[in-house]
Amino acid sequence: MRLSEPRIPALSDADAGGEAQELLERAAERGPLLNVTRTLAQYPTLWRSWGRFARHVITETSLPPRERELLILRTGWHCQSGYEFGQHRRMGREAGLTDEEIARVIEGPEAAGWDPFDATLLRAADELHADAFLSDATWAALGERYSREQLMDVVFTVGQYHTVSMALNTFGVQLEAGTPGFPE
Repeated sequence: MRLSEPRIPALSDADAGGEAQELLERAAERGPLLNVTRTLAQYPTLWRSWGRFARHVITETSLPPRERELLILRTGWHCQSGYEFGQHRRMGREAGLTDEEIARVIEGPEAAGWDPFDATLLRAADELHADAFLSDATWAALGERYSREQLMDVVFTVGQYHTVSMALNTFGVQLEAGTPGFPE
């Protein structure tokens, strides 16, 4: 975690009111309220606008869950977002990644043990992070397996989690108790 204390504290139930309270109540219907939710609910207009796009990337994407999580974990690592990486360690396991693979994400696409396509996904995240562009070789390798929509979802997944990581880092959103950040 870059900050040991939040710059924008997570909104408590007692302090929530108006639109923020409504957003938290709706979010609670889908599962436990995370600190990211309690932080962003303090800006309801942004929450509603961003939330639709975020839902596409995480639940409506054309990418298989395991492959989506590889992109997100690598992006979280690049952005040094302990919160993002920690949340997606759990989600990555749910999507079929092993603890060994999650730890290996940090080493990148050249690490021994990656399936060639997994390495290509990690390389895509690396290229988008470093240059905001996919090389012809990476685009072609992804295109051997992916549809046009999936190619677009690769770019928007990395972009979404770049934006979210910047916000989490800057706002100082803290991990929930029991949620690990980066592997030791």
